[in-house]
Amino acid sequence: MSSNPNPPLVTAIVLAAGAGTRMKSARAKVLHEIAGRSMIEHALVAVSGAGVRTTVAVVGHDREQVSAAITAHDPAIVQAVQEERNGTGHAVRVALESLAEPPRGTVLVTYGDVPLLSAQTLSELLVDHRASGRTVTILSAEVDNPTGYGRIVRDAVGSVTAIREHKDASEEERVICEINSGILAVEAEFLTHAVASLEANNSQGELYLTDIVGKAVLEGRPVGAHVLEDVWQTEGVNDRAQLARLGRELNHRLTQHWMSEGVTIVDPATTWIDSAVTIAPDVTLLPGTQLLGATVIGSGSTIGPDTTLRNVEVGRDATVVRTHGSDAVLGDGTTVGPYAYLRPGAVLGTGGKIGTFVEVKNSTIGEGAKVPHLSYVGDADIGDGANIGAGTIFANYDGVNKHRSTIGRHAKTSSNNTFVAPVSVGDGAFTGAGATIREDVPAGALAVSAGGQRNIEGWVEAKRPDTPSAQAARDAEPKSTVEAPGE
Repeated sequence: MSSNPNPPLVTAIVLAAGAGTRMKSARAKVLHEIAGRSMIEHALVAVSGAGVRTTVAVVGHDREQVSAAITAHDPAIVQAVQEERNGTGHAVRVALESLAEPPRGTVLVTYGDVPLLSAQTLSELLVDHRASGRTVTILSAEVDNPTGYGRIVRDAVGSVTAIREHKDASEEERVICEINSGILAVEAEFLTHAVASLEANNSQGELYLTDIVGKAVLEGRPVGAHVLEDVWQTEGVNDRAQLARLGRELNHRLTQHWMSEGVTIVDPATTWIDSAVTIAPDVTLLPGTQLLGATVIGSGSTIGPDTTLRNVEVGRDATVVRTHGSDAVLGDGTTVGPYAYLRPGAVLGTGGKIGTFVEVKNSTIGEGAKVPHLSYVGDADIGDGANIGAGTIFANYDGVNKHRSTIGRHAKTSSNNTFVAPVSVGDGAFTGAGATIREDVPAGALAVSAGGQRNIEGWVEAKRPDTPSAQAARDAEPKSTVEAPGE
């Protein structure tokens, strides 16, 4: 399907200047995360997905933090500073003044603390707004308990006549269950002059953006509401309890989405998936699994139980069990764990193995190579088909600098080896048990470093005479044979 060569002009204003004092945090409210994204990122992703051409973010409280996060997300976003928080109408006025020229087309106003609001919902709001020919379209919802929300006031025939904030509403208006989400689609020409004429005639002494609805009605302009059935999308976050509640709901939606895409999730309640994660069909996620950041899981792989992967790429038909990993790459058919630790830069080739209690950092383990047990692999390159013995340590740090080691193709290293970097073991070489390898090993050679074994007889009796060990040794001594008289 070809795209529209002349898409409608839409400017988005994202309001993110609030203090968020109920979060009780040194971090700005809109920077708190659910599903791997801050709330402001969720808002910016939603407006971008709705086809917005220009986005203005209004910052204020903790603006250094918020501004840096917005710039990191998209440097093209215009940022407007609301020095004094004087209501939503004032914030929109500041946003419009920050633009090089007045906006044209439609302006979409949304918030930085409604993380479940989707691009699809915003797109549907804009389509309804344009199709109806309205000047103002309000995103509304029906709720059982509207306390604290602004109410949508309609006349006898159902036309919207006003939005009344809860504190300013009459008793009759407070029984209305259709609430204002605060999210609006407004024609730009009307919005520009409407916000310029706002007055603070309310109990808060602030400039309410919602007062533009009454202005539009007085001017005879069409006003309406786009009713959203999914009330969750209108919910904002003001404290950590609400953050957790919306986080659970978003995670529920993400697990439902991936199950509908062919992923088996054995226990969705204990499986957490971030928004940017990609999972292929026929993946199985076992209980206690967390897929975070930009993790990618290939078809046929099994992850978990009790596994956390952040920014990890997993190939097809891999198995990752009870593993913690970040910024790593696992090839097709690999096996990892249990109790493995993948640090940034760990790369495991096709068919390779990282086994029990193995830590890997900034290392490449080749195709079919294995590090099965109780080892630390740091700053190393291990060739295809090599096998690293149990209890191996790559001593990569000299106290000042890190150094790399190389293990050749199909090399076999024995148990309890230490490789003192920088050192190289050639293709097909072997090392002996307990060896400390300080010098390069030629291809096909056997490297040993231990001297001959020496036994010190009677050492326990001499040095530890009163211990159970000494008694056990005495008990093990052969008994002398004494001949009886006359024999």
